[in-house]
Amino acid sequence: MSHPNDPSLRMESRDNCLLIHVLGELDHHYCESARGRIDDSYDDCRALHMIFDFSGLDFMDSSAIGLILGRSKKAALLGGQVVLIHVSPRLHKIFTMSGLYRIVQEAPDYPAALRLTKGV
Repeated sequence: MSHPNDPSLRMESRDNCLLIHVLGELDHHYCESARGRIDDSYDDCRALHMIFDFSGLDFMDSSAIGLILGRSKKAALLGGQVVLIHVSPRLHKIFTMSGLYRIVQEAPDYPAALRLTKGV
């Protein structure tokens, strides 16, 4: 049975990317299941890159940064990268202070993220 605050992860594969829409709250209680679901989808679709869409995120704690870092390492093993889109100003500040942007990139939307993955 899922918890009412369990994040909904909607994932789709397109353009050699796994697009991950994060909806709701993403905290330490749910990062483990999210990690497994994302990894399974990434492996199944054989995408190279991951794009996290935070437009539907209500809350996130520091464990979500670990989730993103782990997915970045996984993608890097295949020559891929992780790009974050629709990052709120508050999240942007947290990601900047955490040093996350030294490892992953941010783009305003999907088309811009796709250009980053293609090196354009």
